[in-house]
Amino acid sequence: MGVIRVLPDRVANQIAAGEVVDRPASVVKELLENALDAGARRIEIAVAAGGRRQIRVADDGCGMVRDDALLAFERHATSKLRAAEDLKSVATLGFRGEALPAIAAVSRLTLETCARGEAAGTKVEIAGGKLLRVSEAGLPAGTAVTASDLFFNLPARRKFLKSEATELGHIASVATHYALAYPEIAFALETPQRRIFALAPAAGARERMAELFGGEMLDSLIEFADQVLAPQDPDAEAERNEAAGGAGSEPAALGIFGFLSRPEVQKLNRNSVFTFVNRRLVRDRVIQHAISEAYRNLLPSNVYPVVLLFLELPFSEVDVNVHPTKVEVRFRRQGFIHDAVRDSLRRALGGARPIASFARELRARPTAAAAWKVEASAVRPSGSDSAPEFRLTPELPPPHPQVLPFADGGAESAAPLPNSALGHALARGKSLTCETRSLGGEAWLAGEPEPAADGEEIATLRALGQVQDSFIAAAGQSGLWLVDQHAAHERVLFEGLWEQVQSKQVASQPLLLPLVVRLDPGRWLRFAAGASLLQRTGFEIEPFGQNTLAVKAVPSGFPAEQAEALLEETLGEVEEESERAGGALEARLNRLVATVACHAAIKIHTRLEPAKMEWLLRALGATRFPMTCPHGRPVLLRYSLREIQAAFKRTR
Repeated sequence: MGVIRVLPDRVANQIAAGEVVDRPASVVKELLENALDAGARRIEIAVAAGGRRQIRVADDGCGMVRDDALLAFERHATSKLRAAEDLKSVATLGFRGEALPAIAAVSRLTLETCARGEAAGTKVEIAGGKLLRVSEAGLPAGTAVTASDLFFNLPARRKFLKSEATELGHIASVATHYALAYPEIAFALETPQRRIFALAPAAGARERMAELFGGEMLDSLIEFADQVLAPQDPDAEAERNEAAGGAGSEPAALGIFGFLSRPEVQKLNRNSVFTFVNRRLVRDRVIQHAISEAYRNLLPSNVYPVVLLFLELPFSEVDVNVHPTKVEVRFRRQGFIHDAVRDSLRRALGGARPIASFARELRARPTAAAAWKVEASAVRPSGSDSAPEFRLTPELPPPHPQVLPFADGGAESAAPLPNSALGHALARGKSLTCETRSLGGEAWLAGEPEPAADGEEIATLRALGQVQDSFIAAAGQSGLWLVDQHAAHERVLFEGLWEQVQSKQVASQPLLLPLVVRLDPGRWLRFAAGASLLQRTGFEIEPFGQNTLAVKAVPSGFPAEQAEALLEETLGEVEEESERAGGALEARLNRLVATVACHAAIKIHTRLEPAKMEWLLRALGATRFPMTCPHGRPVLLRYSLREIQAAFKRTR
């Protein structure tokens, strides 16, 4: 007798539920996506006991007739696909037909639905995948799904759930993400104790951001938008032409827009990076790497920015059918997506050139999005710490309007994408004007606008002197500035040398006598891995006997007496880079150039003549990113005129 047998439907559904539903937030996500696909304009979410006891998601979408309500609980039953060809261009959030049967298999589920125009609705009750009853009911148009006693029939899964506060936090995060992606839809989230948030339809992502996080958080971010035409792909073009009946089609356009933080805002993990592809929340390594590359030389290693990124592209350009929970996607042209995202974010950062103000711990006002933390504290044991509050630090610069173009750097403009936030923005005009505000809270001087602070002012600063022969004190139109002379010179040297490396025109400085450097055997053996990189940065080095190198030239402008120390440090960087798995050549070269610039820059505790300080300020002002050194540390801080006047109690 054979040992292979077909699993019963009930077991198969529970296995599928293990892939789709791993915690209460997964249930909320699947039901939210169904509601959005049904054309809902209002979605209400109610949870009890962190979703363990009950989850209810109600919408005013199209609803279902009786036959569809029953068929929806069959595996792979869906209204969103008809043939395999439809998988090439999935335009809905859900399409697998697994969510409802998976949820019903691990909970006591009630479906109440009524199609628009129908006199009566349908109520379906299921427990653990077993149909209990179907009845007619008087219901408004739309659908409400209630899942109670989650994992009641899978105690092993239930015991792995976290505390009620933790599970509620995950649910609030899911609801917040979709509220951000669909600002035109009203969302509400509540528990038996309180309403966490109730959001009316918003005009766009900016208004929804302000509702959820508060104006202070929004003002700490840079708003950007861009649109790029994808390069021609012969295979993709042939498919599009065939689908269009040979009539040809427009080139694929990629819309990129959202919000990103300034370099002085630094997080310890990627939990503040949210990426949406065609309004679907996804995790994608290609996009994550592109974001990291955009902030390269602007943030220290092992810290992360705050990014809310929206990508809009033709559905045929992205495959969403690569993960049961649909949180991973695969792009048809990953290289193009990566470079477009990196360049767009880099342009936004370069256009803003934000300058950090003196750090001060600030508290954001309570917002709807923060309310779940207050709610979470209600289920903590007595005696525990009070609920955490949102804190923003350091303070950001005062207001200055900045116009961010939609296409820059040679990227071709394209027609606005239809039915998209970016398309509507493009239809209103060709630019976005975003205003950043300080969070200090002091009143502005009546009738006197706060001078704007940006990179253009740096070149006009007047040096006043040095603090401990390490920091340059300078006066400008917008206030008092402190400049880290080492970090400033490091930025100037880095951008100059990097430009030479990119153009393959690095100027070298021959040494009067070759510098002989002896290496230990291990470093000597690994030197070959970095020899070409060293040559590209301006070094001329040749083997000179056993375990010995002869340095004949160094990058132009570096003191010859520092060459040996510089080479030792550079070789250490080469050795470290050679051990990195799969490190991109350009990234390795970039880090090497940063190391060279760091060890050749003016040191702290070095007295500078006034003319040298003035030169350094002018050179820093001419750089693209004067706000941070190549390793991400701040270069300068500004004590604004408003802050000075407030400190001296001057109000006019």
